[in-house]
Parts: sequence; structure tokens; C-alpha cells
Amino acid sequence: MIGFIALLFLTKVLGKTEITQITTFDFVSVLVLGELVGNALYDDKIGIPEILSAVGVWGFLIYLTELLTQKFRSSRSLLEGKPAIIINKGKIDYNEVKKNRLDLNQLQHLLRAKDIFSFSECYYAILETDGTISAMKKQMFSTPTKQDLNLPLQHTALPISVIMDGEIIQENLPFAQYDKDKLSQELKRLGIASHKEVLYAEWQENMPLYIQKYEENT
Repeated sequence: MIGFIALLFLTKVLGKTEITQITTFDFVSVLVLGELVGNALYDDKIGIPEILSAVGVWGFLIYLTELLTQKFRSSRSLLEGKPAIIINKGKIDYNEVKKNRLDLNQLQHLLRAKDIFSFSECYYAILETDGTISAMKKQMFSTPTKQDLNLPLQHTALPISVIMDGEIIQENLPFAQYDKDKLSQELKRLGIASHKEVLYAEWQENMPLYIQKYEENT
């Protein structure tokens, strides 16, 4: 009873991301947390103080990990992993597929879940940190299709994050045809003194820079 209440309280404190946005690390953490309480049920030497202390310590470590990933962007790739572009402009990136230990049959299965039954229909596919696929169809296969509407085909561009949590994402700037100085100048032109004021900024070809400041989210 005490273990059940402690787990219920802990899940409320940790938030919904443990279930809705679970990563491999989160999955292992939750398994260990359940084992700490489950094993205690069959050990006569373990009482309520030991159960509460075990749940408390492990829960604190999970909470601390979540806090670190929120505050320090550089820690996210280590603790949560990084999304990987496995289909880029219609071409399968075999190196990324191999790096993420994904075979083509698994990739086909994940794409079919996104209503993509042929690699030729897919323009971009991103393997997310929770193992799911985010996919973008080629323009001619989108719904409704450009061919059905007799509209001219347009170049499909992948949005690029350039600022996240007040930090410039240096590795993405070349893809967005920006450098740090050019990005700062663009922000100043839009009336933003520093990138630290920006919660999120996104670049997309032939589109104005999408920006959301911290104050807009409060």
C-alpha cells in the first residue's frame, strides 16, 4: 500500500513525459523504479522506511536528470539521444540507418504507420529519440496531391531549428545558410536584442524566420 502510494505520488511529480514522450533512458528508469518496490514485497528484511527511501532516491535521480535536460541543451544528446535524419531529400542515409541499428524492414514498417508504403513517396524521415518516425511525403504524394489539383510542384524544405531555449544551435546554422553574426543581425532587425530572449527560432527556405520569445509563452 505504501509503495503504491509512493509510486503514484512520484508519477505526479515527474509529470506526463514518463509515458507520453518516453525515451529508452526513461523506460529503463521506470522499470528499475517498479522493481525497487516489487522486490521489496518479497523480502521480509525490508520495511516501509527502506521502500520510501529507495523510491525517493531513485525518483530524485530521475527528476534531476529531467531538470538537467531542460536546463542544459548539451546534456540532451547524452541522456535522451538525438533525432536522426534517415531519409534526406528522398535518399536513404545508410550510415544513419546503420548507426541507429535499424534495418530496412523495420524502416518500412515505421513508414507504413505514417501511410507511406514506398520509399519513393518519402522526402524526409526523422527517427525520433523515442523510436518513432516523423515523415514528410514528397509534394506529388501529399493529400490532396498536386497532380490531382493540377498545381505546379514546389520545392520541399525541411524546417531547421536555429535557436532553442535561448541558445543558438551552432551545428544547424550551416544548413540554414546562417552564421552567428548574420543571425544576430536578423534578430536585431526584428527588434530582438539577444538570442537569449528567444525560446525557439526556426528557419525554412523561402519563409521568414519563425520566432517565439520567452515573454510570448508566459
